[in-house]
Amino acid sequence: MEYYLQLVITGLVVGSIYSLVALGFVIIFKATKVVNFAQGELVMVGAYVCFSLTVQYQIPFFISFLMTLGFSVLLGLVVERLVLRPLVGEPIISVIMVTIGLSSILKSLVQLFWGTQIRVFPQILPQDPIMIAGVPVAPVYIAAFVLCLVLFGIFSLFFKYSSMGIAMRATAFDQQAAQSMGIGIRNIFAMSWCIAAIVSSIGGIILGNINGINSQLGYLGLKVFPAVILGGLDSLLGAALGGLIIGVLENVCEGAAREFLNLGGFREVASFVVLVIILMVKPYGLFGTEEIERV
Repeated sequence: MEYYLQLVITGLVVGSIYSLVALGFVIIFKATKVVNFAQGELVMVGAYVCFSLTVQYQIPFFISFLMTLGFSVLLGLVVERLVLRPLVGEPIISVIMVTIGLSSILKSLVQLFWGTQIRVFPQILPQDPIMIAGVPVAPVYIAAFVLCLVLFGIFSLFFKYSSMGIAMRATAFDQQAAQSMGIGIRNIFAMSWCIAAIVSSIGGIILGNINGINSQLGYLGLKVFPAVILGGLDSLLGAALGGLIIGVLENVCEGAAREFLNLGGFREVASFVVLVIILMVKPYGLFGTEEIERV
């Protein structure tokens, strides 16, 4: 029992990171109706920038963290202005293919500047485990989970009460109606990419402090996609719950497969099995908005 409790706790931590990355997916989709397949690469770039500032330039971690968030804002603005804005009004498939190309470019740049070997962040928090329900948990796991919860709370308040957040919600609901009321649609698009880049970078930095980073970190975007589909492509609550569910499911399935079948690697398969089932049973996800077209 203690073994599975440990798996659930670890799954919640990983799932909270999935939720952050899924939040970036959802924000971009709600505002622009584009599925960003470069989301995982934004995670990777943010992690490497923070690592470089902390280790190579010897800048204190907290300052490096804030500088990385600033870099993420600039990256989001550049991508939206130079890559996505010229494609406004073009077929969605064209925009999606551009995000796939962007993911390849970002991955190639990371490999060019930092190589492919695993990089490890310096130890930020104490290593002595904290006992939770009789299970030892590393402080970095607890900090990661709490930070993700705090960020979701901040973004929830932002979307509910701030003028920019309300404008983003209005744009997501009906772009033409929002534009007719004086909302700058292009500014909303830019804000969406900035927020997506910020939450992705935070997720990458958290993962870097737990497992280290390498150029394969970009594949996290594909691993998070089942969580996005589970929660619903246009639901912030769905992104949060979907990430947690997928994180726990992956860990528990991997542990059970190793214990009973002596098989490894089931973690990589479990989430996509769930994805197929979700698409067959509930295509719009748990909290997604169903769209019915009548002819």
